[in-house]
Amino acid sequence: MKILVINGSPKGKYSITLQTINYLERKYKNHEFKVLNAGQSIKSLEKDFSKAEPLLREAELIIFSYPVYTFIAPAQLHRFIELLGERGIDLSGKAATQITTSKHFYDVTAHRYVEENIYDLGMNYVKGLSADMDDLLTEGGRDEAEKFFNRLIWSVERGVFEKPSSPKSSYVPKEATLPEQQNLTEKKQDYDVVIVTDLTDKSSNLSCMIDRFRAVFPYNTRVINISEYPLMGGCLGCFNCAVSGKCVYKDGFDEFLRNEIQTASATLYAFNIRNHCMGARFKMYDDRNFCNGHRTVTVGKPVAYLVSGEYSKEFNLRTIIEGRAQVGQNFLAGVATDEENPNLEIDTLALSLANALETSHTEPQNFLGVGGMKIFRDLIYQMRGMMRADHKFYKKHGHYDFPQKKWALSLKMYLVGFLLSSEKIRKKMGNKMNEGMLMPYTKLFAELDKKQKNE
Repeated sequence: MKILVINGSPKGKYSITLQTINYLERKYKNHEFKVLNAGQSIKSLEKDFSKAEPLLREAELIIFSYPVYTFIAPAQLHRFIELLGERGIDLSGKAATQITTSKHFYDVTAHRYVEENIYDLGMNYVKGLSADMDDLLTEGGRDEAEKFFNRLIWSVERGVFEKPSSPKSSYVPKEATLPEQQNLTEKKQDYDVVIVTDLTDKSSNLSCMIDRFRAVFPYNTRVINISEYPLMGGCLGCFNCAVSGKCVYKDGFDEFLRNEIQTASATLYAFNIRNHCMGARFKMYDDRNFCNGHRTVTVGKPVAYLVSGEYSKEFNLRTIIEGRAQVGQNFLAGVATDEENPNLEIDTLALSLANALETSHTEPQNFLGVGGMKIFRDLIYQMRGMMRADHKFYKKHGHYDFPQKKWALSLKMYLVGFLLSSEKIRKKMGNKMNEGMLMPYTKLFAELDKKQKNE
């Protein structure tokens, strides 16, 4: 079988993910592997896509190979997928899958993103392989890679593919307008709210949505258009910033990010949905935020979104947006879209964000936030010798909450387990265990009642 590997890593042949491909190529010599280093050569592909076209046409099976960057694929692969659409490349009917390496931080949303775009390109999808960065160095990891590839070839030969998600409805954006009676009084300066967008068309509906939000929002806002910022490129995964916090690029974005965006009281992101996500430019912006490593430097600051597109049908994108807020411990004040009634949604969003700022509203993390931070906690502790800035931050903010350090609780659970192992003791205990579990709450309510009585 003729297999084309789309290497989305900006590291090219030095990609960790690509080593799984190299291993499979050595194990399955009866198949023809060709590699297109799309991530590393994305700028040249933007200028001349002709070298990629024959490789795409000849391939019977396409494998997207990439590391997971910031919930999804690297910005370079986003841009390559955009180029496939812009160049009108017909890949319909071809088989496709994906291989990623990561520490399993939101690898599911990365896979879903690529899967959705594979369906949009008319290809047949086989479930991909999500491996740990070090899996290939273990016997178990190599065995899993071989099992995956055997299943992949079997699926392609027999036409056993995943079912695509339900087709989209006929989305027509509803126009956002400025309010009829605008409040001409000067905006209050209590808070500084930054609107981050990649606006390229000032007459677009997204531009109108931004204008309405700024008109109805009671506090000062400023717009940062990242499409105008001279970003030299996407994150290279070089880890130059791991110790110093300084990005290897000399475009000043790291300082601009820290001084102009992360200092704001709240952030409103405004974007058009492109290829089931925020688009390659926004992904480049997200990836370049890695100059902060894994440090949640905007904890407690609310976020909100203006989205032009059929957001209600984008389950994966909604998960990413919620996950970003949860991991960063930012209250998600809401998302306004132009699907039904953008004016009402924008007005409601403005009220919600203003209230979040005025009350310093926060909320506890759910599974998306807790699970994500536990992965980061273990990763940073293991790599603390290299990721020194992250390690210092995690120590300072108490993120190293390892359960094995809670000796008192562990010993208590051993005692409870010993007691529960005896049927006689369980019968004598009756409902005592449930009552014991409620004792701290009983004490809390007693203190509250006493305080209220004294008041």
